[in-house]
Amino acid sequence: MPVYQYYEIFPDGSEGEPFDVSQKINEPTLKVHPLTGNPVKKYYSAPSINSRYSDAMTKKQLDPSNLQQKGFTQYKKDTTSGKYYKSAGTDPRAPEQIDPKKL
Repeated sequence: MPVYQYYEIFPDGSEGEPFDVSQKINEPTLKVHPLTGNPVKKYYSAPSINSRYSDAMTKKQLDPSNLQQKGFTQYKKDTTSGKYYKSAGTDPRAPEQIDPKKL
């Protein structure tokens, strides 16, 4: 069951701390606090999703040696000249450098 967050609205209009409620997806949104009877509002926040992806995994996958092993060609931009130079890949059809001004 999903866990939703709500916060209590006190009689003076201030907001209380968020609290969690386990509800089915098809259940209606809470209107009042289950203990105090004060009105509540749903608290929207970013979902917490566990996945197998992380910054470290992405960095490892984009490592030049990994890209080359998988058959990709990678280019890095030279900030001085604006040209792109091959940093990974062994495909002879891929140029060693790319000048965007000539494209």
